[in-house]
Amino acid sequence: MTELVAHRPVRVRAAPSPTGAAHVGNAYIALFNLAFARRHGGHFVMRIEDTDRARSRKKYEERLYAGWRWLGLHWDEGPDVGGNVGPYRQSERSEIYHEHARQLMDAGHAYYSFITPEELAAWRDKGQREGEPAPYEAERDADPVMAQARAKSGEVSVIRMKSPREGTCVFTDAFRGEIRIGYDQVDDQVLLKSDGFPTYHLAVVVDDHLMGITHVIRGEDWIPSTPKHMLLYEHFGWEAPMHAHLPLLLNPDGTKMSKRRNPTSIDYYRRAGYLPQTMLNYMALMAYPPAPSTNNAGDGEEKFSFDNFVERFELENVNLGGSVFDLDKLSWLNGRYLREELSEKQLGEALRHWALNDEYIGRILPLMQSRMETLGDFMPHCSFFFARSVDPKIEDLVPKKREASEVAKVLQTAVWSLECVEPWSRDAVEVALRRIAEFWDWPIRDVTRPMYSAVMGQPVGPPLYESIVLLELDLTRTRLLAAMETLGGVSKKKARGLEKDWNGSGSRRSGVS
Repeated sequence: MTELVAHRPVRVRAAPSPTGAAHVGNAYIALFNLAFARRHGGHFVMRIEDTDRARSRKKYEERLYAGWRWLGLHWDEGPDVGGNVGPYRQSERSEIYHEHARQLMDAGHAYYSFITPEELAAWRDKGQREGEPAPYEAERDADPVMAQARAKSGEVSVIRMKSPREGTCVFTDAFRGEIRIGYDQVDDQVLLKSDGFPTYHLAVVVDDHLMGITHVIRGEDWIPSTPKHMLLYEHFGWEAPMHAHLPLLLNPDGTKMSKRRNPTSIDYYRRAGYLPQTMLNYMALMAYPPAPSTNNAGDGEEKFSFDNFVERFELENVNLGGSVFDLDKLSWLNGRYLREELSEKQLGEALRHWALNDEYIGRILPLMQSRMETLGDFMPHCSFFFARSVDPKIEDLVPKKREASEVAKVLQTAVWSLECVEPWSRDAVEVALRRIAEFWDWPIRDVTRPMYSAVMGQPVGPPLYESIVLLELDLTRTRLLAAMETLGGVSKKKARGLEKDWNGSGSRRSGVS
């Protein structure tokens, strides 16, 4: 595929949204972009897509930087390192998007829409199934002067792109070849929201063009949206970059990797004691063949360095088959790195950097001192702080006169409540757990007892709230989900109903302190 890089110098980007913990899936996409850039002497750009104003947080952006740097993903341009084509945060590029939206309006490719969210929801709930046209259909050919006057008068509106009503979008994917998607599957996409911020679809095309991106390497879940982007390139008269859609990371059951089934946060893997070089190696294996075998076995070597990966990286070798994220396989690979790549001195340094350091142990000591009679009591009482997982007994998870199925639901609401805790502090964690007790109308001790066993692996231990703070959210969440499975789990159907009740009660929203 030399023709893919012969036209102009390679520039690729990764563009995560700072709306939660740094996701392994985003790092996986970034890894392949970085490898492609390094292979061809190009540039790797970090862009922050923070137009979701309700969920974007500065703290999440900082966690992205920290998580990616821990992994060894280093970008050439970005919000924190600068560059010639910034700003690199979408929230700082508002006027650029408005200017381009106006260009589309002036050319007749976009229009004002005044349909309310309630009207749109009603159509999607019933009218769409019955074949009724979308409620914004009549607005496509409305008088643009009158529509503009309505918008300027303060009437709530969005700007939508006019999508063709017939024909087919044809584009080339570097992995899959020609892809054809009928325009009957492409709706009139919102380009500018009522709050004035762009949607992903407008911003990504404008930014990729203005930042000189030559290759868009992203997840295959964006394939259905690509016709919208190709239309925008056409409307603006721009050359579209080459697109390559990587297979998604999957849960063991074949579904898209999600924190409900698998730890997805980079912070979890750091906190659980995995090495960053193992993580990069394993993420590369998700869609790329092992290194050539050195022992003539013919099976290939699954342990390889980032430099080796870059040296042999070619887009045509990307594997579009299974990309199941298997924790057992990851742990096996990490064990090889610990045994084969680290000297005893390096292992000691890795342990100190991970958790066996004065700062972290100093935070544990106040919780343990009153529980110790000898120095030898320290590790047995607090070993759960250093464990990747714990193994609670069912009888310790279920308080008297309660059922396992009830406790599993309580633990599910604990996950939701803790995910909303802000700031991550002892008092805020206590408030979150007390709200769970209020929601279920349980005594607080019936909530904290299974929580002790779920997060510590034992029915008694140091103070619960302080311990959860030290374990951090991602490790705590994973242990709660594991305890739920020990109790029989919560079915998807029951979880949906429970989440609806939980949201309706206001508990989840009020979980933020």
